[in-house]
Formats: sequence, C-alpha cells, structure tokens
Amino acid sequence: MNYNTKNYDYLIVGAGPFGAIFAHEAAARGKRSLIIERRSHLGGNMYTHKENGINVHDYGAHIFHTDNKPVWDYVNQFTEFNGYINQVVANFKGDLYNLPFNMNTFYQMWGVKTPAEAQAKIAEQREAAGITGTPKNLEEQAISLIGTDIYEKLIKGYTEKQWGRKATELPSFIIRRLPTRFIFDNNYFNHRYQGVPVDGYTAIFDKMLDHDLIDVQLETDFFNDKDTYLAEFPRIVYTGMIDQFFDYKFGELEYRSVRFESEVLPTDNAQGNAVINYTDAETPYTRVMEWRHFDQKGDANVSILTREYPQDWDRSKEAYYPVNDEKNSTLFKQYRAEAKKLDKVIMGGRLGNYQYYDMDQVFHAALVAVEKEFAQH
Repeated sequence: MNYNTKNYDYLIVGAGPFGAIFAHEAAARGKRSLIIERRSHLGGNMYTHKENGINVHDYGAHIFHTDNKPVWDYVNQFTEFNGYINQVVANFKGDLYNLPFNMNTFYQMWGVKTPAEAQAKIAEQREAAGITGTPKNLEEQAISLIGTDIYEKLIKGYTEKQWGRKATELPSFIIRRLPTRFIFDNNYFNHRYQGVPVDGYTAIFDKMLDHDLIDVQLETDFFNDKDTYLAEFPRIVYTGMIDQFFDYKFGELEYRSVRFESEVLPTDNAQGNAVINYTDAETPYTRVMEWRHFDQKGDANVSILTREYPQDWDRSKEAYYPVNDEKNSTLFKQYRAEAKKLDKVIMGGRLGNYQYYDMDQVFHAALVAVEKEFAQH
C-alpha cells in the first residue's frame, strides 16, 4: 500500500501539540506533511469540546501558563486567552484550604497571621520529624518544605492516590513543582502569562493545521503498518511512546493513567470553584473540575462537573504520567540511545521523550526541534 501519495516531506505521527506545531512550521517553509493520529480528534490531551455552551477539557484541566514570552506570543497567533488565574481549593474530609501553600493555607491550618509565625511552625514540625540533610523521598521533601500537618492533610493522600504508591517510595522532585509562598496569594502558578483559550484548545489546532500543505488522517494507527510508513517517508516525526516504537525490546516503561466521570447538573454554580482537590486517601478521585468557572461561559442553569480518578496503566489505557523513578529513567536512557541511531526519525513530545511536560514546555520543545531540523535541511 502506498501512503506517500503526494510526495510528502514529513510523516507526523500524532496530532498533539508537538506534531501540530512541527507540521505548521514545516508548511510555512514550503514542506508538505501528512499527520496520522490514532484518536478521532486533533490536539492530543489538550483536546476540548463544547457542550451546553461550556468548553469541556476531555483529558483533565489544562491551564496555559508560562514565563516564556516567545512561546506565549506564538500561541497567541492562534487564539485569544481569557486571563483565567488558577486558584485551587483543597477539601480534606470537609475542611477547605487554599492551594498552593500560602499564608491563607497557613492561617486556615494553624491560625498564624504572619510569615514569621508560619515559618516558625514549619521549622518546629521539620525538627520534630527529624528531617535533616537532603530529603531522600517525597515525604521528607514535603515535610521539609511545609511541615507535617500540611503534608498529612493536603499532600500525602492526594499524592499516593495520584501515583499508586507510598510517598516514601516517590522521588523528592515531584513535590518541588508546587509553589510555597509566605504571602496571601492563591495564584497556583508563578508565571507571568496565564489563561485558557476563549474558544477552547481544539480551535488552536484547527487553525494551526488549516494549510494546503498539511493533510490529517484521524483514527489511523502507525503501528498497523509501521515498516511501510518508515520505508515510504523521507522524514518522520514520531510523538508516540518511545518503547512501543522499538517493540518494547528493553521492556515496558511505566505510566500512571486517569479516567474521568462527568455529570451535567441543573445549576450554574455547583461547587463555587473551577478546581477542588480531594486530598484524603478515602475519596477515590483526586479532583473535581467545574468547567464553566474556567471561562464563565455556558447555557443558563447548567453546569458540567468532571471527577478525575487515577488508575494503574496498561496498554489498553491512555498513558498520562511517566513514572520517572530510577528504574524507568534507566530504561528510557536505553531507548533514547536507540533513537539517536535513527537517521530519519525525530522523537518528540511527552511520550516520545518520556517526560511530564507543561504545555508551554511542549511548545518550546517543538519550536526548538523545528529550528534544528530546518537549520540542517
């Protein structure tokens, strides 16, 4: 079977942000691309759909946030952002706390009113827990940063649900992404540029790929005819799972997966916030999103709530979060060494690089790959 029917310069495997940006930039340089996508839609995990006038994020809440002005300017070519600021509430057995950890959280937890009082309380709890030197795992890192009370109520249960393993078995770096502030500020991110697209994320990809030199085939699995694709196309951009590309020859990389349950409610305000995290161990879901609070859009007297349930991953499920522990990192290095031997394949994206990316990081990585490619070709 002949797939390269139009003398394409590139086959792009995956219509997520990395593949879409590459195709768009290649077209701007006069290069023709065929994108094949296993799913029935564009945009990868950034995909959104409109329901009851509400933009619903199908793969969990996506808030674009960055300090990278070139990336911010780049994505603003394709959409307008609404200036949404993520301010998360944590529910621990019915008690509510502000996230990320800031003076509101410390006041809610301990009644302290000054940064000095909060810092003293954390230092006291760190000392009582015997945390000295470099933290060896996530539990030690968390107690070192914000004390035992906040760790026990707001981190431990949520994190162990998210990752399906004890906090003492998780690497310390996972918790470092979450800001800790000694000011009264509930902004979840420290970044200057933040927001959600007014028309949803899918509109970005529709616009990005609207070009005579780009063709898209949905519901098309690269692995149904991998060898033919590899033989026919001069250059291939691959954004799928790196271990699958090499037929799992060194073993299978591990992921965590997520499933979602949504319901439509006859109200325009069910929980009063866009995101509420459930941080106790007993509640099976980690968070609940109320989508209309992301952009204040929607039909009257209707709201859509989505609950997010972490789950073990297998090949029948979507791979969400790489498990970047020592075992998997070592395995990934073997696959990456194999990938570097390929002369016509560019690996990219979250799955191709076995790395958790924020959206701006994927955009940046794609633009770097474009620059490198077209400096050579």
